[in-house]
Amino acid sequence: MKYRLRVEIAWLIALSEHEAISHLRPFAKSEREIVEQLLSDFDDEAAGRIKAIEAETKHDVKAVEYFIRERLNRAGLHDASASAHFACTSDDINNLAYALMFRDAVTTVWQPAADALVAQLETFARDSAALPMLARTHGQAATPTTLGKEIAVFVYRLRRQLRAIESQEYLGKFNGAVGAYNAHRFAYPEVDWRAFARRFVESLGLTFSPLTTQIEAHDYLAELAHSLLRFNTVLLDLCQDMWSYISLGVFRQAARADEVGSSTMPHKVNPIDFENAEANAGLSNSAFSHLAAKLPVSRLQRDLSDSSAMRNYGVAIAHSYLALLSVQRGLRRIEADRAVLARELEDRWELLAEAAQTVLRKYHSPDAYEQLKALTRGTSTTREELHAFIRELAISSEDKKRLLQLRPASYIGYAEELALSAIERSQKDPPG
Repeated sequence: MKYRLRVEIAWLIALSEHEAISHLRPFAKSEREIVEQLLSDFDDEAAGRIKAIEAETKHDVKAVEYFIRERLNRAGLHDASASAHFACTSDDINNLAYALMFRDAVTTVWQPAADALVAQLETFARDSAALPMLARTHGQAATPTTLGKEIAVFVYRLRRQLRAIESQEYLGKFNGAVGAYNAHRFAYPEVDWRAFARRFVESLGLTFSPLTTQIEAHDYLAELAHSLLRFNTVLLDLCQDMWSYISLGVFRQAARADEVGSSTMPHKVNPIDFENAEANAGLSNSAFSHLAAKLPVSRLQRDLSDSSAMRNYGVAIAHSYLALLSVQRGLRRIEADRAVLARELEDRWELLAEAAQTVLRKYHSPDAYEQLKALTRGTSTTREELHAFIRELAISSEDKKRLLQLRPASYIGYAEELALSAIERSQKDPPG
């Protein structure tokens, strides 16, 4: 209601300022203040009055118009009250109100939470950039990495989606019953209504949509839904990984005296924040998936099926927002268990089979992979066994020395540098 009121009042003022629209005189300063005060004074009582009018009219936008006329008449602006909603169809008001609401919801509520989460991940990644960790592919022990590098992957992915969200246009139209300015042109044929509508829409900070049916096509809302859906999907992936790391003991969760982990098992500290975030991200994606498919489709010049769907767009944003807050809470209560990370890499000499067979390939060994497969696959290889194998290799003494000096915890490639450079790029080129 408040955003509809904002659009209606802005339109009434814009009409009063147009020199060619003769039936509505310019407002005196004191009169304009009265008009603008309808918005600044909007409260529960005003909302209640609009709902009472709507109960009679059975039309939400018309109720806002009648509310404005009622208040203007009460203030003595009888000659201006009839111009409320002049030449408008309901969606002229609604499409702009929704665009403003969704823009504000994303930029002033959702976006700060997303930025705060990514900043947390950046700190986490920087602090653990050099911390060796056993990687797992297919759930099995794999080539070592660092904890910070794996967290930095999510920093990069989330930042990339944030850039798409921040570059999103929010479109608006203001062209009458079927998008052709019929009533406008008939009432004032000398006015360039297309240019006037563009200036009006852009004055609200929106992008002008020049060609529509009765409704703005909602394509931009599908674009935004897809962008938020992709962000949610990356977030959900993060939640599942964090859950798994907690399960594996890579992370310890801070226990709080006033919390209960299980109704029967006193020892438990459950990863509920990441579980709740996963649920909310999933609910958000379900809604966004439907909305992205539904909203751009409307029969002929319009049908009303978009109306109820639009009312749930904010619900989808809200579930994503709740997921962001839950992940932030989850991150605040975990820390890496360095002892576990170190222990997982101890006596895992088979992890160096990749390095050994890759060096052998430098020397054109035709069965380099097969040799290491026979030595290490499906079994634990000891340091002594691996070193004995390396000493017999027909390779340079320099490469042999490097292999013998290699440890599972030092076999991390560029993991540390990748983590730090990803964070540096993210901070130099943040979203927006």
